[in-house]
Formats: sequence, C-alpha cells, structure tokens
Amino acid sequence: MANILVAGPHPDDQELGMGGTIARLAKQGHNVLLLDMTNGEPTPHGSPEQRKIEWTRAAQILDVKRHLLGLPNRQIQHTLDARHAVAAVIREHQASIVFLPFPQDAHPDHRATTRIVEDARFDAKLTKTDIPGTPIYPKWLIYYYCTHLRHVANPSFCIDISQQMDMKEQSILAYETQFVIPEKNRKVVTWLRQMNGYMGSRIGTEYAEPFHTTEPLGLSNLDSLVM
Repeated sequence: MANILVAGPHPDDQELGMGGTIARLAKQGHNVLLLDMTNGEPTPHGSPEQRKIEWTRAAQILDVKRHLLGLPNRQIQHTLDARHAVAAVIREHQASIVFLPFPQDAHPDHRATTRIVEDARFDAKLTKTDIPGTPIYPKWLIYYYCTHLRHVANPSFCIDISQQMDMKEQSILAYETQFVIPEKNRKVVTWLRQMNGYMGSRIGTEYAEPFHTTEPLGLSNLDSLVM
C-alpha cells in the first residue's frame, strides 16, 4: 500500500477534482492524506468555524485524514517558506505519490499551489536542511482537474469511479456554504456528474475522473486496464 498526498488550494478542491478516486484509494487500503493549503475563507456564506465542520465531514465521508497548512486564502504565494512547509508534510507522510491541481487555471491560488507542490517534491529529498522529517522523493506527481477555466480536459489517463460517484457527490454536498446554500453553485454538482459520466464513456465505464502526468507511468502488467 502507498502513502498518498492530495494537495488542494482550498477545502473542497480535492473532492471536486478527484473525490471518487480518493474514496477508491482509501477503500483499497492506501494511506491518503488531504493537504489544504488554506481554510478557504472568506466566502459569501462561510466562516472558518463552519468550513472546518464541512471539511471534517467531507473527510469522514471519503474515509481519509486532512491537514491544514494555514496559508492565507486568496494570497497563496510561491515562496521558499511555503515550499518547505509542504515539503515537511511530504516527509512526515512519506508520500510516494502526490496529486496536485492541473497547472492551467484562472485562479491564482491554484496556480501558486501547483508551483509550490512541484518544487516541494524536490525540496522533500534534501539533506542537511532545517525541513523536518525524513527525506523522500515522491515517485509520482499526478495532476487532477479542478480548474476555473472553461477547459476541456485532455487527460493522460482516467480512473473508474462508477462505484464511488455517489460518495464523491456526498463529499461535495458536505460543503453546504459552497454548494447548497448559494443557488448559483448548485449546478456545479450536476455538471460534475455529467463530466465524470462523459469521461467514463471514454473508457467504457459509467463514471471516471481524468488525470494528467508529465512523466510516463510505468506498468508491470495490463491487469488493471479497463477493457
């Protein structure tokens, strides 16, 4: 089993982009940790206290743990301190696989998070440094899609989430201040089901989530391919 880190700029980004895969990986016995760069506040209907209740509930639904880094929402910057803070989480979790947002995005927090995590992967392996934890170099960086652009994903691969789609939706609806109370955001849940259904149709399943890699994935066999 693998130690897996899923980094997101704000609580709910991981659920939106790959909630089904998170649930699937957790059920398979992998040690999955969600890293929230910020608490996601302020928002029109939320508060730090309410948002914590929501992200705790979402993590319970997906059966994973969370860690809040505590950077300021709407102000994430690609700094050495931020890199080393994420590297410390990677080292503490001993993450061999790291998921992070797709780099093309309209939201500055998303773009900054991707840059930080990419560089933190390198920083996590350094010796003779003040970064806490045991050095490790995660073998895989995998990008998930949670973009504010009207972007059509062109994924490297998709993961079947047919059995996890309802759980993904429940984890998103746990964020009541984001996707239940504001009427204009309710359609996001419907849109995601439609998008995941389309991605599923591309690989012959009911639902799937898309992912991108810049490094080639290595397979020892073809047993896991959806036929």
